[in-house]
Amino acid sequence: METSIIISGFGGQGTLFAGQLLAYAALDSGKNVSWIPSYGPEMRGGTAHCTVIISEEEIGSPIVRNPNITVALNLPSLDKYEQLITPGGLMVANKSLINREVTREEIDAIHIPANNIAEEIGNSRLANMVALGAMITFRPVLSSETIKKALEDHLPERHKKLLPANFEALGRGMSFAEDLKVGSAA
Repeated sequence: METSIIISGFGGQGTLFAGQLLAYAALDSGKNVSWIPSYGPEMRGGTAHCTVIISEEEIGSPIVRNPNITVALNLPSLDKYEQLITPGGLMVANKSLINREVTREEIDAIHIPANNIAEEIGNSRLANMVALGAMITFRPVLSSETIKKALEDHLPERHKKLLPANFEALGRGMSFAEDLKVGSAA
């Protein structure tokens, strides 16, 4: 099975880091991976994004036109990728910076206040981890343990002090999404 993921947001929101983390976690789990970051002028305040493909089989092409999952950390990202997600796919929308609902009915949508949750933890730069936690709750392409292990193994030594906050952000995103799942089942 192959899962394609686009993570998109403003430059500086950690979109490339979140994608790279997924790629490391998948690679460490023995899966085939493709990670393509978007560098260029969008990193100066525009929309930055990366594409991650995780597969049990060889990956035929790293190009993704219609992702299975999109994590939109800002409104321009939601506007750009909402119509491209495959039917039955998932949109994780950062409700803290997005002032509208996902309109497509044939995809699943999570509206999570990722920035607000990250600020409660004490660092708004953790919104990317909050969103990843929500994503893996609805589409468990990787386990939280696998992602935590990748953080421990691949985070530069100078940033190791941030591990507890990253773990908390991932867990808070998972809890928020789990509450949504329970609420929709009721």
